[in-house]
Amino acid sequence: MTLRVLVADDQEIVRTGLAMILDAQDGIEVVAAAVDGQDAVAQARTLRPDVCLLDIRMPRLDGIEATRALAGPEVTDPIAVVVVTTFDLDDYVYGALRAGAKGFLLKDCGPALLTHAVRAAADGGSLVAPAVTTRLLRDFAGRDAPLQPTAALTDREEEVLVAVARGLTNHEVAAELYISLSTVKTHLASLMAKLGVRNRVELALWAYQTRRLG
Repeated sequence: MTLRVLVADDQEIVRTGLAMILDAQDGIEVVAAAVDGQDAVAQARTLRPDVCLLDIRMPRLDGIEATRALAGPEVTDPIAVVVVTTFDLDDYVYGALRAGAKGFLLKDCGPALLTHAVRAAADGGSLVAPAVTTRLLRDFAGRDAPLQPTAALTDREEEVLVAVARGLTNHEVAAELYISLSTVKTHLASLMAKLGVRNRVELALWAYQTRRLG
């Protein structure tokens, strides 16, 4: 199945470059290019792409508000969003992740990581650029009190939690812990339910807040 992607950035050279990289990948097609957040939301709601790749800083409607409009907690049929920025420790990044973004990348991340993030988001996962994951999470971990789980985590859930916080994919978690992919997904669903979080980024943040790593 071909993944349909919308790219939004107010700089034409960046917008074109991202689209060219993604269009060159097998199984990915850029179906729309938006010049700002308002344009991105309008096109996304009409075209329903699998993933929206949004710049954080855009005119008329910034990446945070565009993310919230497309993937926020109040959206009944959310679209996967990955945000990109030039700044790796920008308050806007934290806001976008809280608004529902499934990933965060720097604009110089390279084709492989960009493609990985888009595929992960389309598959229901998430990805934060490894080069800044630790710095980003450590910087923001102390800003909110950690959520209290509704039930104690099992030993295996603790292992899966730490592996996810380290940036491992589901397949990598399965290989490292010698469990099946379906078992990983079951543990992730249980963790998210117990902690009241929506995605892997929030799981990783909770792991840092509770000093499980870092």
